[in-house]
Amino acid sequence: AVLATTADAAHPGRAPGKRILYVQYTNPAGFPPLQHSSQILAEDGWEVLFLGAHISGTETFVFPERPHIEVHQLKLRPTGWRQKLHYLRFFAWCLAWIVRLRPDWIYVSDLLACPVGLAAAVLGVPVVFHEHDSPEEGAPGAFIRLCLWTRRRCARRAKMCILPNAFRAARFAQHTNVAAAPLVVWNCPRREEAAILRTTRPRNVKFFYHGSIVAERLPLCVVDALANLPCSSSLTVVGYETAGSAGYVQALRDRARELGISQRLNLVGPLASREEILQACRQHDAGLAFMPLDSGDINLRAMTGASNKPFDYLACGLAVVVSRLPDWEEVFVKPGYGIACDPGSAKSVASAFEWLCDNPDAMRVMGERG
Repeated sequence: AVLATTADAAHPGRAPGKRILYVQYTNPAGFPPLQHSSQILAEDGWEVLFLGAHISGTETFVFPERPHIEVHQLKLRPTGWRQKLHYLRFFAWCLAWIVRLRPDWIYVSDLLACPVGLAAAVLGVPVVFHEHDSPEEGAPGAFIRLCLWTRRRCARRAKMCILPNAFRAARFAQHTNVAAAPLVVWNCPRREEAAILRTTRPRNVKFFYHGSIVAERLPLCVVDALANLPCSSSLTVVGYETAGSAGYVQALRDRARELGISQRLNLVGPLASREEILQACRQHDAGLAFMPLDSGDINLRAMTGASNKPFDYLACGLAVVVSRLPDWEEVFVKPGYGIACDPGSAKSVASAFEWLCDNPDAMRVMGERG
């Protein structure tokens, strides 16, 4: 409603159709909030255009084809000084689209899109700033410092700022000095993605993980825990290695081979669409959503609401296994959606796995309640 009212005021002579331009220097298909919000707007008659860029590890992700939604992406960006030139090309490309399209709103969703968002705000285009991942202040490098400078000014000029976590929102307000408190919107699925009730598979529990395959989210001790289970359980991993985790999938595969459980660790790799991920998720019983118990990264310390994993699992009827962190236990364990453990301890993870194997009816109730 806010978007539509502002659009009408900005272009009183234009036909009723509204236009919104999403800008992010990444592949938008890897971000569920971008898919959800754009689909909601398209269903309400908006014309939606995405401008993005392919990044390493997400090349296989495909944005779902929907009426009134168009996606354009620059090719995979190179490294080194060529990457800076690639970004300058991206910036000029976005400005050209803004001038050509005359959108009613600009939706900015990452740090490297902030220069475009600030330029759009200076040109008089209303901006929504939805920050999915929070950058660290005082980061090294002139280019990143420039982006942080534009982030602060883009935030102050934006009509609304949105963050997925209350702690991050408070920190964002402190660092940017925005006049109004940011909105906090959790990274939940749409209602249409919720699955039907499930049947119980006693003791043959199928565990599931999807997302970036890194040690912080899927530690090696999970494989150790799987090997210690008395039941014939399995773990399916759907996702991709990040630039900093190259070789980690092979490390998981090697550990499973050492323990003699290769047939119980199913490393699928990345799937092209969110629909495929959810279809795979529905074939399992419990989902893993781990965060390290101690981290200096704000995005790992404050992930309740920001991580789509547990919400996706709940929408598919899975019980969740989360880290033993106060905020995660408050959101997911206390209401009865799953159980918690120490993700750095094979014994603790195995204990959680064993409880689910031994209590299939309670596990099913957790998934249905979620």
